[in-house]
Amino acid sequence: MEYEGEYINGEKNGKGKEYDKEGKLIFEGEYINGERNGKGKEYDKEGKLIFEGEYINGKKWNGIIKDCNNDTELIYEGEILNGERNGKGKEYEKDTERLIFEGEYLIGQRHGKGKEYFNSVEIYKFFFPK
Repeated sequence: MEYEGEYINGEKNGKGKEYDKEGKLIFEGEYINGERNGKGKEYDKEGKLIFEGEYINGKKWNGIIKDCNNDTELIYEGEILNGERNGKGKEYEKDTERLIFEGEYLIGQRHGKGKEYFNSVEIYKFFFPK
């Protein structure tokens, strides 16, 4: 992995970019003490945006995410807050990427209005009181 950007005392600090072995951009954003901190954008192997938001101590913290297992299969897309699913999102079945849930999350759990799907066909609507 290659880094292009600002350093302070030998560590990544300030704005910078990370590239994979083939020279493709995988991250651009802010660093503090060598870790992603602040605003940033992360890209998958094909160059598609998979996260845009805030990082804290190297972890995705607040923003919009497209979460993939093994960087290939989409398993969640939606909002995160404090590093957890919060707000509106969609959940997909592993290995098939079929939609299995669309709705609201609170502290990483389904909460609020939502719809469940089987084979991408809506089978159940629900609402958890807030």
